Amino acid sequence: MFDEEKRNKKILTQHQAQLKAESYCVYQERAQQEVRDKLYSWGLNEEEVENVLANLISDNFLNEERFAIAYCNGKLRMKGWGKVKIKQALKAKRVSEQLIKIAFKQIDLDEYEQILNHIVDKKLREISGKNHYTVKNKVYQFALSRGFESDLIFSTLNSKEL
Repeated sequence: MFDEEKRNKKILTQHQAQLKAESYCVYQERAQQEVRDKLYSWGLNEEEVENVLANLISDNFLNEERFAIAYCNGKLRMKGWGKVKIKQALKAKRVSEQLIKIAFKQIDLDEYEQILNHIVDKKLREISGKNHYTVKNKVYQFALSRGFESDLIFSTLNSKEL
């Protein structure tokens, strides 16, 4: 009941929310769902939220494709995430499958493999173990948890001399 009262309480007018949402979108690329949730948290009703979103899209403050590409590149380069983990995160933000495919087409495969190589090399240095199968399994599990594809991890590990 408290959440319902809080949600119905107006914090901003539609015009104020529009200006604030523009600043919110200028700061960094946002998914539509992120902006929608933020607008609801500011006390706007459904009609006002949809109006503000439509204005943001028409004024090019909000672009889901641009967001998907930026998010994908950022998570790959900065966090060292693989495609599987990036895809899950984008789906959690309700980005369409089609836009995810477009974002993945922007990834340079050489760079992708280079990032996986870097992650594998770094993990190999950290793990101390005599049994090379145990070491290989730990590195495999780590790369898998980072969201890299299993076949790519195997080929990378097999190219290393363990």
